[in-house]
Amino acid sequence: MSHLRAAAAGGLRRSGGRAARPAGQSRKGASPRGGTSAPAPAPPPAQHLFSDPSEIEALRGNLLAWYDKSKRDLPWRTLAATEPDANRRAYAVWVSEIMLQQTQVATVIDYYNRWMQKWPTLQALAQASLEEVNELWAGLGYYSRGKRLQEAARKVVTELGGQMPRTAEELQKLLPGVGRYTAGAIASISYGQATGVVDGNVIRVLCRLRCIGADSSSPAVIDRLWDMANALVDRSRPGDFNQALMELGATVCMPKAPLCGECPVKQHCRARRRVEKELAFASQKLFGKPAPVPDVEDCGFGNCPLCPPATEPWDSSLGVTNFPRKAVKKQPRVARTATCVLERRGCHGALEYLIVQRPSSGLLAGLWEFPSLLLAQGLQEEKQREVLADHLQTRMGWPVAAGDLQFIGEVIHVFSHIHQTYVVYSLPLDGDVTLDPALSPSRWVTEEEFHASAVSTAMKKVLKACEKQRGKDSSPGKGSKRKRGAKPQGASSTRPGTQLSLRAFLQAPASL
Repeated sequence: MSHLRAAAAGGLRRSGGRAARPAGQSRKGASPRGGTSAPAPAPPPAQHLFSDPSEIEALRGNLLAWYDKSKRDLPWRTLAATEPDANRRAYAVWVSEIMLQQTQVATVIDYYNRWMQKWPTLQALAQASLEEVNELWAGLGYYSRGKRLQEAARKVVTELGGQMPRTAEELQKLLPGVGRYTAGAIASISYGQATGVVDGNVIRVLCRLRCIGADSSSPAVIDRLWDMANALVDRSRPGDFNQALMELGATVCMPKAPLCGECPVKQHCRARRRVEKELAFASQKLFGKPAPVPDVEDCGFGNCPLCPPATEPWDSSLGVTNFPRKAVKKQPRVARTATCVLERRGCHGALEYLIVQRPSSGLLAGLWEFPSLLLAQGLQEEKQREVLADHLQTRMGWPVAAGDLQFIGEVIHVFSHIHQTYVVYSLPLDGDVTLDPALSPSRWVTEEEFHASAVSTAMKKVLKACEKQRGKDSSPGKGSKRKRGAKPQGASSTRPGTQLSLRAFLQAPASL
């Protein structure tokens, strides 16, 4: 831990809420009861802001020059730069921004290309079914994104005459699923609107540039970061500037191992300057000449709303990764679900599986899965079998014995807010079985059809566990396996090409 101490104390001041009344004025114009109302919070000090126009201009130039030279070649950037039609250009950017939420670029590229090939325009997407959207989205995660994207496309076609809103404010107001960041990205990249963007990469870059150590997920800090992004955005190239800022966070100013030496704006980074001062102090201390170094938290403003709290002082071992500070993540809730893989041999002898469709709202809305039942906590294995058998019996309309369910194992899948354990069983069937269509649609599918359907990654894990178990069951038993190194009966004691021992060489050959 650093020798330096944090000067800031307490937590953050929350932004928003009712504005403070002028001093001496009380509710409804009545005279105050003595004293005056609390003064409004002062703005953060210059340490945390970009207040020098020449520095802003230099940062813009350095960042854009680096971006022009180092940017990644991505399909949505190509479309945004070459598509002459404003609506198609905005649609191309919109699809990429929705897919990139909580998902890595490398994963998105293939999905994006297939999506744009299948639905190159808003009109094409508006005509697609939710089933088709889910099938293409399968494996990308956060499935409600695809559903909201299609709903918004239909609204543009049916209510807005096929014309995309032209400003960030209108995009956010009129399109479901489009928040402040997505609206800013579409408007700046597609239409050239001089508006900033704030996503995870931008938060990290700005917090390090200006030593913002308060909780970066708090409304107060987010508001300041938006103000900063809007002040920094280049007026002549807003889309490129925003993409450059995000590119910097994704490829250079990374969360755990930033490449500070390669950063095009390192001369503007106050977190890096803090590290340099720390090293200088350590060097002088080594030679017995300690020099006073101001705390990074000590910006000369008591209880600064953007400095790190006193309980989390600067850690020298972390360097610039002291910033940003995030609130402790809420632990995902734990859930257990019993899942049954119903199998049969199809008319051509291929193995088929019964899958059912989930409700049209909620977690994994509209996706297909093996018949499943959320379990109460604390159920023993025998009771789990019983409740799953009763569930299947209710759905199929004929008796299912709990003893017929073959236990496969447990499959763990972690959603963003749920730590889900699937308790997997299988049940081979002889004849045709369908579930009550009033409860949910169902169908039999081959393995190939299963993977082509709109199924979640969790269900693919379940099927893989069943196939793995089937492979174990069909392999030879332990008694039929030969021990490693054991020779078959009647085999020679030496392999061809091996050198004999002296005793073996002198031994008389065996009679045939």
